[in-house]
Amino acid sequence: MNQPLPLEELRAQVQTVLDRAHAHHTAELAPIGPEMDALIAPINALLRGGKRLRAAFCYWGYRAAGGRHDDAIVQVATAMEVFQAAALLHDDVMDRSDTRRGMPTAHRTLAALHREHGWDGESDRFGEAAAILAGDLCLNWTDELYSTSGLPADELARGRVVFDRMRTQLMGGQYLDVLESVRPWESASTQDRIERARLVIRYKSAKYTVEQPLLIGATAFGVDADTESALSEYGLALGEAFQLRDDLLGVYGDPEATGKPAGDDLREGKRTVLIALALDNSSAEEVRLFNESFGRDDLDDDGIGRLRDWITASGAVERVEQMITDLSREAGSALDRADLDPEGEQMLRELIGIAVARAA
Repeated sequence: MNQPLPLEELRAQVQTVLDRAHAHHTAELAPIGPEMDALIAPINALLRGGKRLRAAFCYWGYRAAGGRHDDAIVQVATAMEVFQAAALLHDDVMDRSDTRRGMPTAHRTLAALHREHGWDGESDRFGEAAAILAGDLCLNWTDELYSTSGLPADELARGRVVFDRMRTQLMGGQYLDVLESVRPWESASTQDRIERARLVIRYKSAKYTVEQPLLIGATAFGVDADTESALSEYGLALGEAFQLRDDLLGVYGDPEATGKPAGDDLREGKRTVLIALALDNSSAEEVRLFNESFGRDDLDDDGIGRLRDWITASGAVERVEQMITDLSREAGSALDRADLDPEGEQMLRELIGIAVARAA
């Protein structure tokens, strides 16, 4: 079969690979004992949700470069989803998040297990430690899926250069995010705040969401330097637009769609471009009130509402929406400079809208 896959069919094939991998890993861990079931369960639950965008960018990068459809590239694309699960498991621990996609996060689920059994020690500490191990398992399984995909050796070698870079750079991006949560913002200029927030976006989200999965697929099959550069520009622009949309959803999103409490980013104190822009147009009194509320775990719905109203009145939402529009156009323009298979290029253009026009 060499026809391009519709997105829904690709998602279904990715899920088939995930189900097969889950069965294999469950059997692999079974000799250790039944205790392993509790460790695997939240991984499996997490991998049953999501938009599968990273898999789509990897698959369509390969197809746009001229590659044919086969099970091997679907398995490589699936590895992107398992890598995403690892990142989410670790990120939820770092952010102390309670929910993910409408369900308790892995560390909360495992902490509850500790409490139910009345085990020794601290339940939360156990949950966090176990969730970190679950994330580490996913990192191992990411490499296993990639290495055993069945792609030709030369294609695997070319793609692995980006694959390894992706894993290293995401850890750097995660560290930047942790660092930004403690570095002073009060003394920083608006431009410095925005640049710092955008640097986190680039390395924590844009690269591993769009650019690097796309380049893993494209470079595995093989593209010229100009096309690789154009695809990188596409991926970075679209990846940033994707995260800016996430930042808006983290403040204004419907909990039924996002699976997270309303305004959760405000309780977590996430220092985003949206917040940097809102502070830019605020009075000293507004900044004082913001500092009293932002990042408080006990912030109630009224407090969330006041912060939302302040952000809206500042004009920051419109400015972020304009950034999303401009970055989406940049992504489309970058494709004009790439030498791509027409069907693959068309799908990459369609993915621009899918990535940024969403409610979750």
